[in-house]
Amino acid sequence: MESLERFQQSRAVIEDFTSRTLAVIYSDFGRLYYVSSLKDAGTGRYEHDGLTEIYSESSVQSALAQCHEELFSRILETPLQDQECDLRKCLETAGDKSWIVVETLREGKFSRTLCPDGLPDYLSDLFCSNMGALLGVFSARRVSKVPVS
Repeated sequence: MESLERFQQSRAVIEDFTSRTLAVIYSDFGRLYYVSSLKDAGTGRYEHDGLTEIYSESSVQSALAQCHEELFSRILETPLQDQECDLRKCLETAGDKSWIVVETLREGKFSRTLCPDGLPDYLSDLFCSNMGALLGVFSARRVSKVPVS
């Protein structure tokens, strides 16, 4: 009976989080960025004060980890051309600074921070490779002055 209650509470957290928070972010990359930003790099735990005020800590951790994995998987399962469109939508939220964001992302190992914990290395590598290719396309267009959109 206890596991059923945990499942129901975790489901409630996911519904709350996706309908109130993630629904207002208009790209999968933006959602992935947001969820990964909630994770403390040192502890691997997700921090979301609003959810932990309402739900148990274990339910919040489980639900946010599941959301993180789902978003990551959704992006990897999307054709690269569609990933490019979605990432462009995400970058547009930076406005005039989008090119600075692209170059900053290309220089660092930021892509790895978007990956959920516990993944097989080949999935993280594939994601980072895709991100590198997409960011390279955006940078090449910037250099040749071809519009990103």
